[in-house]
Order: sequence, then structure tokens, then C-alpha cells
Amino acid sequence: MTLATYLPPHNSRILVVEDVQETREAIGLLLEHDGYRVDCARDEQEAIERIQQHRPDLILVSLSGTPDEVMAASRNIRARGGLSQLTPIVIFSLQIVPDGADEKFPGNVHVIVPDNFDHLRCFLMLVLGGASRTH
Repeated sequence: MTLATYLPPHNSRILVVEDVQETREAIGLLLEHDGYRVDCARDEQEAIERIQQHRPDLILVSLSGTPDEVMAASRNIRARGGLSQLTPIVIFSLQIVPDGADEKFPGNVHVIVPDNFDHLRCFLMLVLGGASRTH
């Protein structure tokens, strides 16, 4: 599949949780350009508020902190937002992520260190494609 023929699965809604405003806005714009419905949050609390307004099909988390801290924040967002294990969480980081980090947090969580935005968008498409088959 080429990026020119790319269509997001079932008009998916993505919640972007990113603590750097410029990065959050850039990711949001790029995902909207790809046809996703996008909500953005700067921290755990705002993410939970956004979930109450619109249930996401996927949560994309990129917060400052160690991988364990980011996973704990993701766990809190899912639990306090009342989301099931069917809602995928993609944690992306520019740091080195230890092998098996995603195994520490079971339940449809993926840890990725993308080389570029195209790598991230392809990964999201794969995860959402799998999620749409399980709903």
C-alpha cells in the first residue's frame, strides 16, 4: 500500500497525548491530513477529559519521562477514562526503549520508536486495522 492510497480504517478517532505543545499540534495536523479525527491532550488529566467527550479508537502517547513513567501514565489514562483493553495504546518515544517494555503493560499496548512520521503512520494503520477487526 502506498501512502497515496492510504485511508484510515473506519474514520478512526485518535487521542494524541503529548506534553510539548508544538509537537502535539504538529502530530494532530499530520493525522488530520491523513483523514483521522483527532483530539489532543497535554497530560493525563486532560486526556481523561477528552475521553469523556469522545471515545478514541486509539490513544497515541508521547510524554516526557522514563518508559516506566509513560507506561504508568498510559495505564492511568485507560483506567480513569474507563476504556477497555480493546482500545489500543501506542506509546512512542524518541528514547531507547528496553526490549520487552510493552510486555510490562499487557492489554493492547504497543511501544514504538519511529524513524519518521511515515513509519509512525504505517504503524498506526496496522494497529487500527487490527482493532477494527476485533470490534
